[in-house]
Amino acid sequence: MLTKRIIPCLDVRAGEVVKGICFKQLKGVGDPPTLARAYQEQGADEIVFLDITASLDNRDTMLDVVQKTAETIFIPLTVGGGIRSFSDVRRTLNRGADKVSINTAAISNPQVITECAKAFGSQCIVVAIDAKREGESWEVHTHSGTKETGIDAIEWAKEVCERGCGDILLTSMDADGTKEGYDIELTRTVVRNVNIPVIASGGCGTIQHIVDVFREGEADAALAASIFHYGQHTVAEVKKVLAEEGIPVRTEEGQK
Repeated sequence: MLTKRIIPCLDVRAGEVVKGICFKQLKGVGDPPTLARAYQEQGADEIVFLDITASLDNRDTMLDVVQKTAETIFIPLTVGGGIRSFSDVRRTLNRGADKVSINTAAISNPQVITECAKAFGSQCIVVAIDAKREGESWEVHTHSGTKETGIDAIEWAKEVCERGCGDILLTSMDADGTKEGYDIELTRTVVRNVNIPVIASGGCGTIQHIVDVFREGEADAALAASIFHYGQHTVAEVKKVLAEEGIPVRTEEGQK
């Protein structure tokens, strides 16, 4: 059985890591390179760096901060926000990112997923899906969750999978920042409709929530921010509990 990944998320605005509730009420919590290095030392499997206002502000990703962050760690670094084109993906990878996450650009031009996957390899391309419940289904949103697309999240997940992306970063907008748990139904539904790894995001408030999203949500990886940023738990503590629960994770020894 494949090991489950624990991925701290750095939501970055103006060079500072921030945390909010339902994509709003953002508060500063630290410096990206410093936090990334700390989480690596705790045993994180990967780091996700999201420039959360780049698309909203119609500007490029802060590549200087990306490079500084990449230089401080040796675990995989995924970078998203403000990635609009093939050349943006190439530039971001050249600055030290191991993977690039695209959301708004993928909706605007789905072909960019196909082109980038062919050029750089599927393992480098992550498609972020920000989904909000609408009745019995979920709708994809873009521009940091501010714009509706009318696109069904499950159908979109199937398409990006077919186009060759390597991972889906699935965020529940309803759960984001609430600390009340991941959207289990959303996560499980997407997982069962694609054949690539799904990273669950949005709502983690306890270690039990991570246990639940792996067991009940069937996620391949769990993204979390608040429980790590505010010192509630370390990555090592999370992995210890997961191992005790019989959920396969990479231990410190296995990561060396």
